[in-house]
Amino acid sequence: MFCSMEEMCQSSNQNGRNLYETILQDDVEERGTTKEESLAKMNELWQVMKKTAADYDGNLKSASGLSGGDAQKYLEYTQTKEALIGSFVSSVMYYALCTAESNACMRRIVASPTAGSCGVIPAVLIPYQKRFGVSDGKIVEGLYVAAGIGQVIAQRASIAGAEGGCQAEIGTASAMAAGMLVYLQGGTKEQVLHAVSMALKNILGLVCDPVAGLVEVPCIKRNVMGAVNAVTSADMALSGIASRIPCDEVIDAMK
Repeated sequence: MFCSMEEMCQSSNQNGRNLYETILQDDVEERGTTKEESLAKMNELWQVMKKTAADYDGNLKSASGLSGGDAQKYLEYTQTKEALIGSFVSSVMYYALCTAESNACMRRIVASPTAGSCGVIPAVLIPYQKRFGVSDGKIVEGLYVAAGIGQVIAQRASIAGAEGGCQAEIGTASAMAAGMLVYLQGGTKEQVLHAVSMALKNILGLVCDPVAGLVEVPCIKRNVMGAVNAVTSADMALSGIASRIPCDEVIDAMK
């Protein structure tokens, strides 16, 4: 188990592995499983993410009546009018909404890293796969990178909204997604760290303040914000923009 992003990268360099291989090996050793079993489980999680999005029902409402149907509204808007943003980010927004709404409506989701932030990672991965045509196997590699990032944040700070505020929940999911996107785009380990830093910095201070104590309002719309933040942070890092604050120090600041 890695206690810092710097340690994770150093281990990767010392063993001549990329981040995906390093995190996969760490999972195998920590849980006493095999690579094949670990990969099969991660692929299962990816298939559930895709099925959750594919099975979205815009007619469903949550038990509270506070959420449901917004993803359908946004989809119809982008199909009938020219959105202010491009088609890729519009897709990211749609998938964040539909996955987070599915959670509120008690459908099957993948907590990534939590149920309340379940929309962020699939929101960037599903449109990414469609746009760039990458295999499920490559997406699974990205999920390991995301998992490694989330594990470090959980170890050094928190991923729970109830404990660390929404900065810990949506912030962590956004940082995981940002680093994952950089990896998938062939970025360096240093660029992965910069993307994680920028994504998390952008959400520092965000509190957990759910209406009626439910993970619906404002949580669902924050999944959209976290997903879009991940894309912008990844693009900044890939362009060569660096975070002035080291990744681990940003995580410690959140704590």
